[in-house]
Amino acid sequence: MTPERYQRLQQILTRRQPDLTVLMDNVHKSHNLSAILRSCDATGVYRAHAVYDRTTIRPKKGIASGGGKWVKLQTHPTIGQALDHLRQQNMQLVAADVSAQAVDFREVDYTLPTAVILGAEKSGPDAAVFEQADKVITIPLSGMVDSLNVSVAAALILFEAQRRRQAAGLYVTSRLPAEEYATTLFEWLHPKLARFYRAKRLPYPPLREDGEVIEADEHILARMGK
Repeated sequence: MTPERYQRLQQILTRRQPDLTVLMDNVHKSHNLSAILRSCDATGVYRAHAVYDRTTIRPKKGIASGGGKWVKLQTHPTIGQALDHLRQQNMQLVAADVSAQAVDFREVDYTLPTAVILGAEKSGPDAAVFEQADKVITIPLSGMVDSLNVSVAAALILFEAQRRRQAAGLYVTSRLPAEEYATTLFEWLHPKLARFYRAKRLPYPPLREDGEVIEADEHILARMGK
């Protein structure tokens, strides 16, 4: 672990936004999922959400460029459960659509706790989303096409949210709870060791000022190749 990498990971985690997220409603194509996670990472999203009718979601390697490694992905079995979860987090629900009733995506106040909801390209979000959405947004287009690729749409919306939040100073200091910050930092710095401790249901050991582990069991470190 170099001092430069340790400092960079701290800086990135400090800028993570616990109250800005994306909900992907049955975005089946792995390259779209991975590209959206990459945009989430680039704009400081801490945790993304997905509704999926399969048991696992696997971002396609090479397209995510590590985005899936740095953004937590929480899956939900149904859209109703996903929306209920986000409501419990006091998120405003902003659904992307191409309907004539939708407002320009730049008219939303993204400094509020916000969940951007995106559906599959052909079908869009589930009807239940529009019944509960606080805002329905669209990206104005001037050409022959009537919609954008879902990952492109996600990027445009998220970077607009980032612009608003940066102007409001929301990226300056960490907004994560201290315990969650420490836990995530350990997992970023020592992923193999973190998996071992989770499997054994053991608490993570403390870190030194340089990011290395303090007083970890020597046998554990040897098994992890440290």
